[in-house]
Amino acid sequence: MMDEREQTLRHDGLLVGIAGLALLSGMHFSPYFDPAFLLVKFFGPAFFVGSPLVLFYFTSLLVSTTALILAGVPAAIFERVTGRKESDWASLTVWLAGTALIAMPALVRSGG
Repeated sequence: MMDEREQTLRHDGLLVGIAGLALLSGMHFSPYFDPAFLLVKFFGPAFFVGSPLVLFYFTSLLVSTTALILAGVPAAIFERVTGRKESDWASLTVWLAGTALIAMPALVRSGG
């Protein structure tokens, strides 16, 4: 029972780290933000989004989600190659490392 609880806490910690780094990569100081903002600004009116603030937040969400998905690809390949049926500590660590790699330019630009 306690082992299962510890394992869940480890997974939760890794998932929080993955989400936090993905959010960092979608911040306004990220080098990925400006090119994505140009695309969202161009396609925004097609989705009836015209407010600059909504475009700003949508761009941040788009970049963060894209980072999350792209960083998950190596983890999924790792799970497939190793024959895992569920995500475990190792595959979540691969996902965290991929997210950290994508978020590194934003972290450097933030001064942190």
